[in-house]
Amino acid sequence: MHSTNYHDTLITVSADCPVTAASPPAKPGTIAGRQFALLHAAPYEMTSDELLLAVENERKGPVSAATFFSTPKACLRASPLVKKHGYGLHHDRDGRIALVLMESEEYARLLSATSVEKLAGMRSSRA
Repeated sequence: MHSTNYHDTLITVSADCPVTAASPPAKPGTIAGRQFALLHAAPYEMTSDELLLAVENERKGPVSAATFFSTPKACLRASPLVKKHGYGLHHDRDGRIALVLMESEEYARLLSATSVEKLAGMRSSRA
């Protein structure tokens, strides 16, 4: 089984993110909207794997974790939340994740914390 979970890690806002302050996705049914809703409602309650599986189940119907993760999945570095909406994603020591607004003191604290690994959000593809 392939996993997308990280521990003690901050996925930073993508370098080419078009916003200067975090904003919720405008469309609730999109992948970004679904990820945002789940993380906003329950910070540090889900791992990345649990979030990705929950969104997949909402979009396409029930699928088992074994089936879903039988092939590699993109991690949350590719999430539209970090690429377009200005959110960092903090994974705590247990791998549970929470949204962190790019303009917040918490984001700045996590960026400077030596105990937290930093991984850059992926850039948006350019056509």
